[in-house]
Amino acid sequence: MTTNSKASRKKQVLQALFEECQRHGEWEFDNRKVKEVCEQVEFGNPFDATKVDSMDGLPDTIRQQGFCVIHVGRGKHRFVRELDKWYHVFEDIEQEEIVQWRYRKSLLNDLDTGEATVLSFVYNQHILHDFLYEDVVASPKIYIPGRTRADLRYQVGNTRVDAPSQQMEIDLTMEYQGTVTVLEAKSKFLRDFAVYQLFHPVLFYLQKASEVGIQ
Repeated sequence: MTTNSKASRKKQVLQALFEECQRHGEWEFDNRKVKEVCEQVEFGNPFDATKVDSMDGLPDTIRQQGFCVIHVGRGKHRFVRELDKWYHVFEDIEQEEIVQWRYRKSLLNDLDTGEATVLSFVYNQHILHDFLYEDVVASPKIYIPGRTRADLRYQVGNTRVDAPSQQMEIDLTMEYQGTVTVLEAKSKFLRDFAVYQLFHPVLFYLQKASEVGIQ
């Protein structure tokens, strides 16, 4: 990968932000600073610069010191030394866990490979029904909330996070017999994933349930 590639430039942005935070001893920064650094390294999407879905998206120097970047609401971000808590490494799939699924081709299955299509595919083929409920004829309700905001407060490792007006994107939510399941789709397989992408929506639903008295 060349230093001029998009992925490398994104890492350059993160590296520059990290080094500046180190110099000043202040680990929190805002979107204005992100935009400024993006312009310096000619990275064209400042809104994507701090979105790191996998540890592989972090510069080596940040990973080696155990840091990750988290969102703390209202356009602010922070480097925290909670790398092993912020990401979950996928377990190996054992041979006995592999299931041969009878695939029935449908008219719209192959039109796109995006995340929404992936979720539609595994739902329509009843793969989710089998995996979640062990019942291919279960009839769960589905919800597609999209983007929402909430005031989140939680602990990750030794770090207390207060994230007012935290924006989150929920790919798909399912409810069946009183059990709510939040799903996050990826169009390609990653070695690990950022836990907050599922944790934030779950916390959001728990808060909403508490507000209306649902246990």
